[in-house]
Amino acid sequence: MDQATATVQPPSVPPVAPLPIVFQNLRPQFRRLVFRGAMLELITVGFYRFWLATDIRRHIWHATSVDGDALEYTGTGWELFLGFVFALVILGPIYLAYFLIGLEAERYQAFASVPFGLFFYLFWQFAVFRARRYRMTRTIWRGVRFWMTGSGWNYAWRSALLMLLVVLTAGLFLPWREAILERFKMRHSHYGDLQGRFEGTGWEFFKRGILVWLLIPGVLIAGSIIMGVVAAVVGGLTGKKIVDSVGAVLPLFFWLGAPFFYAAFKAIQWRWWISGIRFGEVSFSSTIRARNLFGLYWKVVGWSFLIFAILGVVATGITALAPGGNAFEKIFAASDNWQFLTPLALCYVMALLLMTAVMRIYLIHDFTARVAAVTTVHNIEAAQNVVARGDTVNALGEGFANSLDIFGY
Repeated sequence: MDQATATVQPPSVPPVAPLPIVFQNLRPQFRRLVFRGAMLELITVGFYRFWLATDIRRHIWHATSVDGDALEYTGTGWELFLGFVFALVILGPIYLAYFLIGLEAERYQAFASVPFGLFFYLFWQFAVFRARRYRMTRTIWRGVRFWMTGSGWNYAWRSALLMLLVVLTAGLFLPWREAILERFKMRHSHYGDLQGRFEGTGWEFFKRGILVWLLIPGVLIAGSIIMGVVAAVVGGLTGKKIVDSVGAVLPLFFWLGAPFFYAAFKAIQWRWWISGIRFGEVSFSSTIRARNLFGLYWKVVGWSFLIFAILGVVATGITALAPGGNAFEKIFAASDNWQFLTPLALCYVMALLLMTAVMRIYLIHDFTARVAAVTTVHNIEAAQNVVARGDTVNALGEGFANSLDIFGY
């Protein structure tokens, strides 16, 4: 008797509705973390920054959750510190060679500066790629590690050649450069056994960003014309005086408009970038707009003016105590006397640390919170049966980035 063979199908995972990324807003704790870190950076002459970077990442990762599960960051400050030390051992002879060339002859130094600069641009790109690898292998979600492969030098020469095209095209090639580099990074990125990829295109980025690119010179030209007309009508200025008047005010006009332009560009870039990310069948979407970011950049600008205005007042008061008949004599006297130079240097360092703390609050914590609030995850069920794969990598790449003062989060 014939018997039909039944084929057993594996149980299918029911589809899940798109899920929001949830960011737990613990701003008071984060604010205390960065200000305490700034003070410890001052006490340790900057060496605490490796542990502070680790604490910031742990806070941001832990506050970010998808489908009820938060990210986990497993890196340590010691890893970053040791990576930085090893990077200095490698880079030290290069710095020394360039310094000795400069002592040998000025003309050799000028000749060496070109290849030296090109090498460090390539090395900078290499460090950015390797630092990304480190951070990904220290990121875990639901017990499964993100990981990354690929050659840092392969990425570096691509980045350099594409940047040359960006310069030659006055920035118009930037969307295609971003798309090519993102595709390179994502095809070497994994979540367990899920392969990463990037589906955004340069043309999509170009269409979204071309208006901002055109508005920048357009607004500056229009502003110059308006200021020139106002100067001519109100002040009775003509010719060279109008040009001088416009030239004096235009930089201020540009910096006042810069937060608007930059916020618009970053909103377009992040919306395009998030929407192009894939891990297997898991995808993302974002509805972030420039209005979500305007306030952040303006707050950074406002705090910057306030901090450095206070620094100016304090520095002026310290300098006024120095001996001398006029302001120039007092400045020269203060610069030659450690009793005045030490508090001036301390005030300057404190202002920089406070400014860095402000930027970390607004451009890391608050920025992440606003991006997460408008970001959605699709097809999360495709990540439910992921097999753990991939190994951790050492912190040497992050050390290279730190030696070049590149701290990513």
